[in-house]
Amino acid sequence: MGQKKVRMSQRIPKIGPAIQKERKGRKLTLEQLAARSGVSKSMLSQIERGEANPTFAVVWSLTQALDITFSDLVGTGSTAANVDKIEITSKAHTPEIRSSDGRCRLKILSIPRLAGQTEWYDVEIEAGGSLDSEPHAAGAYEHFTALTEGFEVTCGEITMRLRQGETARYPVDVSHRISNVGDKLARGFLVVLFK
Repeated sequence: MGQKKVRMSQRIPKIGPAIQKERKGRKLTLEQLAARSGVSKSMLSQIERGEANPTFAVVWSLTQALDITFSDLVGTGSTAANVDKIEITSKAHTPEIRSSDGRCRLKILSIPRLAGQTEWYDVEIEAGGSLDSEPHAAGAYEHFTALTEGFEVTCGEITMRLRQGETARYPVDVSHRISNVGDKLARGFLVVLFK
């Protein structure tokens, strides 16, 4: 998810042991996986021991380095029904990321193999909370739909208030923010398109 400053929720099952299993299955040392993924050896060690909660970007880097999908990492997160080949992901296995202050929650609805291309999220922000983001890659855009009242979107120096049902579309190769300026929990739907 680009540079969003959020951390994976504890709801993701056993990420650390799964990474360690995949790494050892490929006979890779921590140093080798660190070199392949760009994630430091100390961070990898903490993740594998369950002492660190990795960001989505870190998990994405590790899955790419290990040549696995996110669903491989979390096990039986989705079940494919044979009838018409419909794949269902249960609520309990829908990945969720949270801001460090716990006020913002994003449920990752997109499939992992599209990360860095097209991503979509169910967004909940508590009153007074905001999702602050560093610039994404050049040409990237967000489309944010306010399902409730209370949202403000800031893109660079411009800030706009959204009414329920309105959608804001804006470039995200600059610093940007989605804020809940209302007095109760606000919910929206976010799509990120990368060039």
